[in-house]
Amino acid sequence: MPNTKSAERRMRSNARRHQQNQSAKSRIKTLEKKYLGAVASGKKEDATVAFRTLASALDRSAKTGVVHTNRARRKKSRLGVRLAALAS
Repeated sequence: MPNTKSAERRMRSNARRHQQNQSAKSRIKTLEKKYLGAVASGKKEDATVAFRTLASALDRSAKTGVVHTNRARRKKSRLGVRLAALAS
């Protein structure tokens, strides 16, 4: 239990931030599954749209510190390679 007012405040804000971070991570995982499903089925247009949405979500999460910047870049790069392979 917190002993000071500032510790109580910090506890509340940490809980709020944790919820937002979990929500963002969950959304990224869902978008990634949707993208991989589109790639597996060979639907290039659906995969392109899904990739754009996923890349945007990763960038936003990296900007706010939910995921590390380099992790987001690495993930976008690896997923983009799959999209390029689908095109050829």
